[in-house]
Amino acid sequence: MCLELPSFIDYLKEQKNASESTVDSYQRDLRKLDAYLAEHGVENVEHVTVTNLNSYILYLEKQGLSSATVSRNVSSMKAFFHYSCRKHKIADDPTETIRAPHIEKKLRGTLSVDEITRLLEQPSGDSPKELRDRAMLELLYATGLRVSELISLRMDAVHLDLNFLRCSDGEKERVIPFGETARMALERYLETARMALLKGRESEYLFVNCSGQMMSRQGFWKLVKSYAAKAGITRDITPQTLRRSFAVYLSENQAFAFSKKSPVRNQMGA
Repeated sequence: MCLELPSFIDYLKEQKNASESTVDSYQRDLRKLDAYLAEHGVENVEHVTVTNLNSYILYLEKQGLSSATVSRNVSSMKAFFHYSCRKHKIADDPTETIRAPHIEKKLRGTLSVDEITRLLEQPSGDSPKELRDRAMLELLYATGLRVSELISLRMDAVHLDLNFLRCSDGEKERVIPFGETARMALERYLETARMALLKGRESEYLFVNCSGQMMSRQGFWKLVKSYAAKAGITRDITPQTLRRSFAVYLSENQAFAFSKKSPVRNQMGA
């Protein structure tokens, strides 16, 4: 490992009182950066250069990630290297001249922080269906997966022991880390709920419907709209709305981490 993450994570939790979702976001972003640096032969945090980091940002942009997602990753790296420099772990901060991509201030069709929070709170029971729905929303929030990617995940694609999943779009495979909250939701779903939904049948898919079959896009959006109605959200929610809202929510929530405790309740641990 090139980046020394444990002490930084402790700093976020103990001194900055960062929420669990914020800590998860930093860990996910920095683990991806660490893997990229390792692949490019950088083995020590002191050897990380501005060129390395700008190359990584370009790499993220070439993957087709939104400006909000790239900006969030830049915020994570700047926070980490600023901390490392302040603690004299490195002589100079390589992120001083790095700028995040511009994010449109007003994004049409996004949910507010309060609406996202209320939506995520809805599947709160212990029925097999609610445990499944909670796990799906937690994983969608934690990874930014497309709905088609989420419902087509296979059992062997998820590695709970290492907190990551493998996602393939047919041409390339992506390794996507996720945080402890998503892991715990998945564990609860897998312990009893999935078997109850399968009713003795077998399936290679992670998420199954009440008939034990692979979830459909229509089925997923039906349950999202149902939870949105219960949460008092009257506007229409589309796949693009949900993905974009989660990306903006993560970016805005994380922005508070180094100034004060985020005012957003840690809905992912509810």
